Amino acid sequence: MKKLGVIGGMGPLATAIFMETVIEMTAASGDNEHISMDIINIPSIPDRTAYILGKSQESPVDEIIRVREELEARGADVLAMPCNTAFYFYNDIVKESKIPLIHAIDETAGCLKEAGIKCVGILATDGTIETGLFQKVLKEHEIQAVIPDAECQSKVMSMIYEDVKAGRRITETKVRTVEKYLRNAGAECLVLGCTELTVLKRCGLVKMRCLDTLEVMARKAVMECGVLKEKYKKLI
Repeated sequence: MKKLGVIGGMGPLATAIFMETVIEMTAASGDNEHISMDIINIPSIPDRTAYILGKSQESPVDEIIRVREELEARGADVLAMPCNTAFYFYNDIVKESKIPLIHAIDETAGCLKEAGIKCVGILATDGTIETGLFQKVLKEHEIQAVIPDAECQSKVMSMIYEDVKAGRRITETKVRTVEKYLRNAGAECLVLGCTELTVLKRCGLVKMRCLDTLEVMARKAVMECGVLKEKYKKLI
């Protein structure tokens, strides 16, 4: 069985939920059949969105690479990184890596294509939206990406930074406003494109059909390193 290395801390709650999700998705009759995970949780990694948007001079890349190298040295066979915004730096992160890093955005596009989805609404950080991380990959799969307008995007950022990262509960009114805008813009379903937003699904705050990218990443990790439960073979 392969060992999973996790580049964690971006943010800490997303990392913890990722580990829990991997365990939940694994078909195991006892402890010994679960996946070996080596998780390095470094919340001090500089903020990805702030750097991408030029609001900070502190690049997260060197620290992410340092963690990746440490996980490789400790015997990881496959890597996961529960932070979608960090995939902006994907090429730099994997440049000298000897082991694969699960690409959450590519995997998400594949899931949507398989499900026959043609138009999705993206909930993600300003950094992810501004750099077109999802839009570019989805276009390659002939899937239209709808993004929130400025007002709704500010609500998404509030959910991520003022609520989840600050340990506060997300208010339902924020979610309903964003959902309504994206639905009216033609979205068939939502993509929870920030790993922090997995709490929206876990807390039942999303009413529209949705695909959680953290679940997509966890599913791929289990497929690579263990045995996937039948019920998780399709996520949407």
